Amino acid sequence: MQDIGIGTDLEEVRRFENHRDRALTAFLEKNFTREELQYCLSKDAPAPHLAARFAGKEAVIKALSSLNITHIFYPAIEIINNERGVPCVRINTDCSEKLRITLSLSHSSDMALAFCVIIREA
Repeated sequence: MQDIGIGTDLEEVRRFENHRDRALTAFLEKNFTREELQYCLSKDAPAPHLAARFAGKEAVIKALSSLNITHIFYPAIEIINNERGVPCVRINTDCSEKLRITLSLSHSSDMALAFCVIIREA
């Protein structure tokens, strides 16, 4: 038997535009991994990528919550791209659950969207 969790999130890109602001920098360092920040900050316009990654983390947390998994938080959720550029989720904490996580990210100049599906296999 499989359980399915679904989560989605929408973020405003402008929340992430001043990534050198002290408060935003602290927020980013608290919630993103070094690899995520390196990827996003290497872009000409980092804000849409930061917003999309944060929306992705929110969507993952919502999908996990729908499966009653509530012990995994932002810093433990890492969103990286595979060799084809597809976003993949890595959980960097102890999780005894066998989870298949699929994540889709999208962004425009104003908004970032994430949609997550998690399948928990028995």
